[in-house]
Amino acid sequence: MADVPAYERPTNMMFQSYALFPHMTVEKNVAFGLEQDHVPKLDIADRVHDILKLVELEDFKKRKPKQLSGGQRQRVALARALVKRPKLLLLDEPLAALDKKLRKQTQFELANIQDKVGVTFIVVTHDQEEAMTLSSRMAVMDAGRFKQIGTPTEIYEFPESRFVADFIGSANIFEGRVTEDGADHVRVETEFCEVYIDHGHSVKAGSKIWVALRPEKIRLEKSDTIAEGANQTAAVIDDVGYLGETSIYKVRLPNGEIFDVTQPNQSRPTHAAQRLTWEDKVNISWDPSSAMLLHS
Repeated sequence: MADVPAYERPTNMMFQSYALFPHMTVEKNVAFGLEQDHVPKLDIADRVHDILKLVELEDFKKRKPKQLSGGQRQRVALARALVKRPKLLLLDEPLAALDKKLRKQTQFELANIQDKVGVTFIVVTHDQEEAMTLSSRMAVMDAGRFKQIGTPTEIYEFPESRFVADFIGSANIFEGRVTEDGADHVRVETEFCEVYIDHGHSVKAGSKIWVALRPEKIRLEKSDTIAEGANQTAAVIDDVGYLGETSIYKVRLPNGEIFDVTQPNQSRPTHAAQRLTWEDKVNISWDPSSAMLLHS
């Protein structure tokens, strides 16, 4: 498309600021692009009605942007971008102006609309959770270069580098040395425990490797005894963050390293003794499939 003028390309864009015309109604905002393209009036009316119905704003067509909520303005901007039926829609931080709760709700609405209209969306976002919710394929970039491209599951569960593991979600990343490289397992020696991984990996015994563990993959158990064996170690809770549905624990390992551990609050504690808190001695452990090996 390099030789095609921008205004003739079959693409459209939804701006981060939405850029709605404040003096126009919802209906006029959505119809603007079609009018510029000299689409017949009857066709404009039909297409505007259909797209407003899709984004559930047909009852708001006579309102102006200042009479709408943030989420409604976001849907007007999306309708205006989609009504021209582009082959490709570019979205620049489309949900950045919404509060957290509305943003989560709108992520699924946006994905459902994309599925219905069948238009390819390219979304730029700095919100990792938003990227994984919206996308079927995502790319992680650093300094203008692609670090990894894949499905959200591939990027999160099978990162190819420390940068990707740390950028998408949270990860505890630590160094180790490969002591055993089998066809169906790998053993890694670290400063605080042995790590056993129950699948093969292209590494050589004796080589240095990086290991990553997601906080939600780690189990936490209050205990005064010292943990022994692979994939477990003793720790002390340094800090606690209560988030309602989950709690985040900062635990200090025997070598002084700090791990993040995320635990779902599945049951309501009936008394204080059941709660994990500062300075509690704990054991942390994880399954053999949970650790991720990273070469760089």
